[in-house]
This record gives sequence, structure tokens and C-alpha cells, in this order.
Amino acid sequence: MSPFAGELFLRLASEGRLVVEETRADEVIAGLERTLSSVRARLRLIRLWQQDPTPRVGELPEELARDVVDAVFADQLAPGRLEQAAADLPKYIEAMRLARAAHTRPPAA
Repeated sequence: MSPFAGELFLRLASEGRLVVEETRADEVIAGLERTLSSVRARLRLIRLWQQDPTPRVGELPEELARDVVDAVFADQLAPGRLEQAAADLPKYIEAMRLARAAHTRPPAA
């Protein structure tokens, strides 16, 4: 079972059962977009690291070395989770946009 519920959030938002106040939705969307950017950056680092036939962390600049170690360690702790997050986070973002829009619509008469 996936720890992500992007499809559920999308369904709830599209049905109007997930409604979020505009300012709060904007804050959540911004946070989700930052998280998605971080996830994608980690995935890029892991892919680059895996493509290098003889990767050596000690040959990297210190900040990049830390980022590589963090990304590889996270992937070893939870294999496949970064890919799952990269696939599901856009669904959460879209759900928040729909939920925000639902909040700004006038009530049905």
C-alpha cells in the first residue's frame, strides 16, 4: 500500500468535498512545490551518481557531497519512495488548486 493518497485528494477536491481557504491553499501549494523540487533534485543526483562508473564522494565539492550522501541514504532507507513522491506530489498540488477554487466559488443556489 502506498503512503501517498494523491488520487484520493484529487477525487475529494473534484467532488467538492475538499475545500481549503485560499490563503491556506496557497501556502500548502507553495510547500508542496518546494518539496517536489527537492524530490526531483534528489532523484537527479541519484541518477547522476548511478551513471558514474566510479563514483567518489570525496572528489565532489563539500556541499554537493552532502547532498549526494543524503539522497543516496534516503533512497536506501526507502527504495522507490522518491519516485513515488515525484509521481504523487503533483496530484496533491492539483487537488489543492481545485480545493482552493471550490472555496472561491459562490454557493450553489
